[in-house]
Amino acid sequence: MTLIKVDGQEIEVPDHYTLMQACEAAGAEIPRFCYHERLSVAGNCRMCLVEVKGGPPKPAASCAMGVRDLRPGPEGQPPEVFTNTPMVKKAREGVMEFLLINHPLDCPICDQGGECDLQDQAMAYGVDSSRYHENKRAVEDKYIGPLVKTIMTRCIHCTRCVRFTTEVAGISELGLIGRGEDAEITTYLESAMSSELQGNVIDLCPVGALTSRPYAFQARPWELNKTETIDVMDAVGSNIRVDSRGREVMRVMPRVNEAVNEEWISDKTRFIWDGLKSQRLDRPYVKKNKRLQPVSWTEALAAVAKELKGKAGDKVAAIAGDMASVEDMYALKVLMGAMASPNLDCRPAGSVMDPANGRASYIFNPSIAGIEDADALLIIGANPRKEAAVLNARIRKRFRQGPFPIAVIGEGGDLRYDYEHLGTGADAIAKAIDNPPFKAERPLVLVGEGAFTGPDADATVKLAAEAAKKLGAIKDGWNGFGVLHNAASRVGGLDIGFVPGKDGKDTAAIIEGAQAGDIDTVILLGADEIDVNALGEAKVIYVGSHGDAGAHRADLILPAAAYTEQNGTYVNTEGRVQLANRAVFPPGDAKEGWAIFRAISGQLGSPLGFDSMTQLRAALHNDVPHMSGWDEIAIGDPSDIEKLAGKAKPSGAALISPVGDFYLTNPIARASAVMAECSQLALGQKQAAE
Repeated sequence: MTLIKVDGQEIEVPDHYTLMQACEAAGAEIPRFCYHERLSVAGNCRMCLVEVKGGPPKPAASCAMGVRDLRPGPEGQPPEVFTNTPMVKKAREGVMEFLLINHPLDCPICDQGGECDLQDQAMAYGVDSSRYHENKRAVEDKYIGPLVKTIMTRCIHCTRCVRFTTEVAGISELGLIGRGEDAEITTYLESAMSSELQGNVIDLCPVGALTSRPYAFQARPWELNKTETIDVMDAVGSNIRVDSRGREVMRVMPRVNEAVNEEWISDKTRFIWDGLKSQRLDRPYVKKNKRLQPVSWTEALAAVAKELKGKAGDKVAAIAGDMASVEDMYALKVLMGAMASPNLDCRPAGSVMDPANGRASYIFNPSIAGIEDADALLIIGANPRKEAAVLNARIRKRFRQGPFPIAVIGEGGDLRYDYEHLGTGADAIAKAIDNPPFKAERPLVLVGEGAFTGPDADATVKLAAEAAKKLGAIKDGWNGFGVLHNAASRVGGLDIGFVPGKDGKDTAAIIEGAQAGDIDTVILLGADEIDVNALGEAKVIYVGSHGDAGAHRADLILPAAAYTEQNGTYVNTEGRVQLANRAVFPPGDAKEGWAIFRAISGQLGSPLGFDSMTQLRAALHNDVPHMSGWDEIAIGDPSDIEKLAGKAKPSGAALISPVGDFYLTNPIARASAVMAECSQLALGQKQAAE
């Protein structure tokens, strides 16, 4: 720790702090444009100037000068820094005057208006007039893809976007060319950016040079209602803010949560909002004469009751989709219990994941933030870049911090960091156990859903647990066995036991049973990723928000709310229980999922034991106590993984990631025109590369 004086106030700070950090620790406000705490120091904008006593007779850039660079007074007094002297005030006014020489007067038409750093700091630190009357320079706008709109005349060359794409996203797609008046930020050949995290440059840009293309000219910030909630596009559980106007979602922004997503979100999370307006199910439908006809809720519920009433439990099955909330799945599970049906599942077909093996066997035990504590990584059957882009950025962050050997067993591909590819099948795990690819104190074994499905699933999981044991990933104070899910509902479903009961059928067996005629009725809770065309002659009751695969196959459609339209609980891949809040109301006659199952139970004559969300959550928390610990992780028992470990002889079949197209993984994404354009662009880039 180092003792310094800031504006006459003594304060102790770590000696690795910059002057900017030290001043802010003392309560002083330091303006900045180029500095960002998650990016390297550039020192471009010079807005953060301060006066250092005993230093050169000129202001110093506080972002680029360290506390350890300060000299003590002649008699050993603590070094002094001033943030509000006439020298500092004049210097900041000068810098602001320079920045505004070429900045266009676009504020009335700029999408950044109202949340612009340049506006705020010009008011706080600028002057009321300029001494410059020369013509402003103009820069041609660049095409960098369908997501980010460029108005480069506004650019102040802070290079935040350049540093983000290079350091965090892991691909050098943006850069600064030219010098002085001719300097420009560009993608060099003006091609579209390919990173799954590129939308974050919109938040980083302190002016209106980079804005959201789909959101352009849609709304002003002060018109929007802001709701803090949770993302469901993957299993990371990124913290987001949904901005809405009336009943319409206008945009999605990230929230800071150091333990989960820091302050980044993926492009699918950010730009999915137009899919919330398209292909919506807003009224019940019943199939009559082989055609779906719109009906009232009364008629729809009567049709459901007619289908289910008096039917043997083993003739009915339920499958939960990838974006179902814990409350919806819990209500459906209780309904299935009332019908004495053990046939329910929340896992993909063929998955060997089993909550009976203990919670540690299916959560990301080291935690997402714990990736930074690991010193080696073995990835088995996963593509983190496609399955969890934000978590992949955390891996890259650890990779850049120092020695961090990474080995991959499975598909491979460009993960945005260097790694050793050990093989594509589970047989490579056995070789890695005999010949470890690295020696580490706190290794991390990341197992994807691709390892839990396929012909070698049982052997793969056994060998993955054995590898974690032999490589030293399970020891006192460290559990490095982590399962990376790709569906927001998966961990929550496993936690509440939404899996087959005694003699019950799993997803694959339900599909086979429906095709063989052993199952008469299948309830799909937003389950669009299964092979719905293989359900044979079974009656399908679809409860969901979008007209996707499940609705096309359905005999009865009960419209449900999307994730932005209801309160719900989600459990992310590390087992963190998080609360999602309703931002807007569902369209038309759509209802919340749990309320639909409550209404069905009433029609069947055995109403569920709750009539409100409060009562439902009370029952849920009573059955699964850790669900009441919002933003907390119920730690798994490492001994569960040791029990899983064992030797096996796999066939050598390749481990395939369940995510093929990053942009089209769920019904909302497939309804989004923006995601469709991104998908086509990514396909074209892939074909060009090949």
